[in-house]
Amino acid sequence: MIDHHDISRDACMLHGPLASCGYDWWWHSFTAQDAETGEDKAFFIEFFVCNPALAEEEPVLGQLPENKAAGKRPSYLMVKAGTWGEDHAQLHRFFAWKDVTLHGEAPYRIEAGDCLACETALKGHITVTPEEAAAHPEWMCDAGTFSWDLTLKKQIAFNVGYGASRPLRDAEAFAMYWHAEGMKTVYEGTILYGGRSYTVTPEKCYGYADKNWGRDFTSPWVWLSSNCLKSKKTRQILQNSVFDIGGGRPKIYFVPLDRRLLGVFYYEGKEYDFNFSHFWLNVKTEFSFEETDDAVFWHVRQENSHAVMETEVQCLKKDMLLVNYEAPDGSKRHNRLWNGGNGTGTVKLFDKTADGLKIVDEIEATHIGCEYGEYDE
Repeated sequence: MIDHHDISRDACMLHGPLASCGYDWWWHSFTAQDAETGEDKAFFIEFFVCNPALAEEEPVLGQLPENKAAGKRPSYLMVKAGTWGEDHAQLHRFFAWKDVTLHGEAPYRIEAGDCLACETALKGHITVTPEEAAAHPEWMCDAGTFSWDLTLKKQIAFNVGYGASRPLRDAEAFAMYWHAEGMKTVYEGTILYGGRSYTVTPEKCYGYADKNWGRDFTSPWVWLSSNCLKSKKTRQILQNSVFDIGGGRPKIYFVPLDRRLLGVFYYEGKEYDFNFSHFWLNVKTEFSFEETDDAVFWHVRQENSHAVMETEVQCLKKDMLLVNYEAPDGSKRHNRLWNGGNGTGTVKLFDKTADGLKIVDEIEATHIGCEYGEYDE
């Protein structure tokens, strides 16, 4: 099995032109258990950096009306954390670049105040009062209190290959890049959220860690991933498996490609690769998304020269949030970006044979990280 780990892609990419019109983020999501009841609760933590070359004494918030009027682009570290479920929330804490210590080379390390993110640890806290959230719409967040102290180990990587390699990074070929150094990651530690304590364990965290960077986002924006998987064939939990699907409509040299997704299923040690940039695999993708009053649905069919993967995912809207980001140019065009951590669904894997498709397994997936959004017209 090829080792796809490459922590050099986790380094901070905001140099050259991206220093003044670029973002980079390190995303983490996982499930914890209520220390009293044992009930599952899904959380996310993200460190999002933007436009270091435009730094000022205070964080520059792009949605602040006076900054918009002055044509100022955002510049800050935003520490983002929150939870999914019926009490879903996203909390934001902003730091000016002068208050950030960033070791941008691999292995990366970023610190500000009591917040820390690196390859092996996450620490920090955010408190936003209801009054602050109401008075500061430019913070783009809810109210709440969240603190965390976690260690992590990234077990299985999804490396998109040449599409995020140094030559194409240096050329700024794509508007948005992706690397999942830990599409299966184990977390351990404690969470305090909303006055309750949660325990994070390697056995039940179903963790995920990736990063995105670039000068703009993609529309549509698609993400689906889980490593909480059960085989319908054997009725056993899959201990060494994970799938990850992402993309939408990538732009290369400012020209949008047709709707494309990158996908992989690491099935008990065997890799099924549906990466459209691996042209020799002859990857074809069909995907659609639909909303009802109370749920959202993803339908993805990917095939390569020797296999087919069909993914069906659903998530209840009451368990999701509309996640907020502003682009490095100060625009906010994603205003219905559905984001969840409690998706459920099935994945069917087939091998192509001389006699047609032969099913490898049908897999039940839960604790699915899921996302979909399109730009406002």
